[in-house]
Amino acid sequence: MPEDRDWEAYKVPPTRTPVSETTSSVPNPVVFFQTVFNYVVDAPVTFVREWIERQQAKNKFYYYHQKFRRVPDLSECLEGDYLCFFEAEAQWRRDRMVDQEIVEIIRERLGACKQREGPNQFQNCAKEMEQLAQVTKAYQDRYGDLGVHGNARTCLMKQKHRMMEERKAQANASQ
Repeated sequence: MPEDRDWEAYKVPPTRTPVSETTSSVPNPVVFFQTVFNYVVDAPVTFVREWIERQQAKNKFYYYHQKFRRVPDLSECLEGDYLCFFEAEAQWRRDRMVDQEIVEIIRERLGACKQREGPNQFQNCAKEMEQLAQVTKAYQDRYGDLGVHGNARTCLMKQKHRMMEERKAQANASQ
C-alpha cells in the first residue's frame, strides 16, 4: 500500500458520536400514531388470528385423505330415486379409479422387481407376476368390455350376465 494517503478522501470517523437530544414539549406525531395503531388495530387483529389458529390446531383436517361414506349400490336403489342413482354412479366411478390405481401400483412393483433382478426375474419375481395376473383378471372381469362410456348400470348388467352364465355352466356340469 502506498504511504501517502489522501486524508481528505478517506476521513477518519470521530471517536465519539454525539447524541442528539430532542427535548421538545410537543410529542412526535409518528410515535403517537404508531402507538395508537398498535393498540387499536394490530393488537386485536393479532389476538383474533392467534385464537383462530389455536382453534384450527385442535381440529386438524387433512384434505388429501378425504374419505367418502359408502352409498347404496345401484341394485339397492328404489325405482325413480334419481339421487340414489347419481350417488351410486359416483361411488362406482371412485371404485373404478381406485381399482385402476391398484393395478398400476402392482404393475410398477413388477417393473421394479424386473429391473432389480435382471436375468433372474422369472424366478425371483414370480410372486409379483402372479399377483399382477390375479389383479388384472379381477379388473377385467369387473370393468372389461365396458369401454370409455361404461357406467354403473352396464357394469351391474355385465356382472348379472356373468353370474347367470356361471349358474348355467354349474347346472350343466352337475347333470
